[in-house]
Amino acid sequence: MREYLLTLCVTAAVTYLLTGPVRKFAIVAGAMPEIRARDVHREPTPRLGGIAMFFGLCAGLLVADHLTNLSEVFEKSNEPRALLSGAALIWLIGVLDDKFEIDALIKLGGQMIAAGVMVVQGLTILWIPLPGVGTVALTQWQGTLLTVALVVITINAVNFVDGLDGLAAGMVCIAAAAFFMYAYRIWYSYGIEAAAPASLFAAILMGMCLGFLPHNMHPARIFMGDSGSMLIGLVLAAGAISVTGQVDPDLMNLFSGSERNSVHQMVPVYIPLVMPLTIIAIPAADLILAIVRRTWKGQSPFAADRGHLHHRLLEIGHSHSRAVLIMYFFSALIAFGALAYSVNAASMWIVLGVVFLSAIGLVLLLMPRFTPRAPRWSERFVPPRYRRRKAAAAEAGDGDADGGADAEEPAGDAEDEDDDRVPVTVGVSGVNGATAVGHRSRAR
Repeated sequence: MREYLLTLCVTAAVTYLLTGPVRKFAIVAGAMPEIRARDVHREPTPRLGGIAMFFGLCAGLLVADHLTNLSEVFEKSNEPRALLSGAALIWLIGVLDDKFEIDALIKLGGQMIAAGVMVVQGLTILWIPLPGVGTVALTQWQGTLLTVALVVITINAVNFVDGLDGLAAGMVCIAAAAFFMYAYRIWYSYGIEAAAPASLFAAILMGMCLGFLPHNMHPARIFMGDSGSMLIGLVLAAGAISVTGQVDPDLMNLFSGSERNSVHQMVPVYIPLVMPLTIIAIPAADLILAIVRRTWKGQSPFAADRGHLHHRLLEIGHSHSRAVLIMYFFSALIAFGALAYSVNAASMWIVLGVVFLSAIGLVLLLMPRFTPRAPRWSERFVPPRYRRRKAAAAEAGDGDADGGADAEEPAGDAEDEDDDRVPVTVGVSGVNGATAVGHRSRAR
C-alpha cells in the first residue's frame, strides 16, 4: 500500500507542478478558443491541461517501475506498456484537437486505433463471467471488439461530462478511488497478482486528477481539453479491462459451502461486469441521453448543445460550485455503493444506506426550488434574497431614494443569484467543454 501511495503522490506532484508552465505554453501557443454560447466562463481560458496529466502518468509509471513490489507488475505483465502506448496516441490526438479542432469522426477513429494498440500488446478482455452461466471464454475477435467498445464508450463518456470547472477530474478521481479499493481487495484478499496492474492504473489516475484539480476548480485557470479528458477516460477503461478480462474468477475458490453462500461469495466475480459501468454511470447516462436527444432533433450525435446534466442543474437554479458537488455526490454514491455491495452482498444495511443517501441527493436536487423566507419581524436583519418580495422591493425603492445605499446586494449574495445569468454569445469556435452561464471573476 505504501508504494501505491508513493506512486500516487509523485503523479499528483508532477501533474500539479507542470500545470502552471503548461498554462503559459497554451497561452503562447494560442490554445485559447473563443467563448461559445454554451460555455460558462466569461473570458478565454487556455486548454492543453492534458499535457501535464500525461507527464504525470509517465512519472507515475516510471516511479512504480523502480519500486520493489510494483516493479513485478512490469516484469510479469505487459499491460503498463500497453497502457502507455495507447495513452500516448490518444494524448497526441487530443493535443492536436485542442489546438486545431480535429473532426469528430477522425477523433473517433483515433480512439479505436489507440484501443487496438492496447489490444495488440495484451491489454484485452479474455473472458467474462456471466451469472447462471459461469466464465465464458471469448475468441480473439470477440475480445477485441468488446475491448475497443469499452474504451471508446468510456473515453466519450468522460469527454461529454467535461463541462464545468473541476467536474470531469473530480468525478473520475472518485471513480478511480472506488476502483482502486476494489482491485486492491482482489489482489490482497485473494492473492491474485493479475489484479495488481488495475490497482496501479487506478492509483496513477487518482494522482493525475488530484494534481490537476487545484488549477481546474472554479474559477478554472486552465482546462484539461480533449488531451486530458480522453486520456483519463482511456486510463479508466484500461483498469476496468484489466480486472474484467484478465482476472480468472476460478482462482478465487468461491465454489464452497452451501448454494446460498456460494451465491453471495460469487458477487466479487460478477462485480467486474457492473463496476466499470457504475464508475462511469453518470457520464454514460449523459452520453446516451445526448445521443438520443440530438438524434431525435435530427442533429448529429456529435453536435454540441446545452442539454447535458450539468446544464440542467444550472437551469433549475444551482450555482456552478453546487452543481459540481451534486454530481460528485451521485458519482460517489453509485461507485462506493457498488463497492460496498461487492464486499458484503448479504447486508441489508448497505441497501438501506444507499436508499437513504439517494433520498438526501434528491432533496439536494430540489433545493433551488424552495427559497426560505424570514418572518416579517426579522426581514431587516437578513439578506434581501430571504425577504418577502414586496418588502424587499419597497426597501430597494427606499434605498434608491436615499442615494442607492441598499440598492446593491453584497458580492457574496449576488454570486448566488441565478436570475441574472445571461448566456454568452461571443464566438463559435472552441474545443470541448460545455456549460453554463454566470459571473466569473477576472482574477487569475
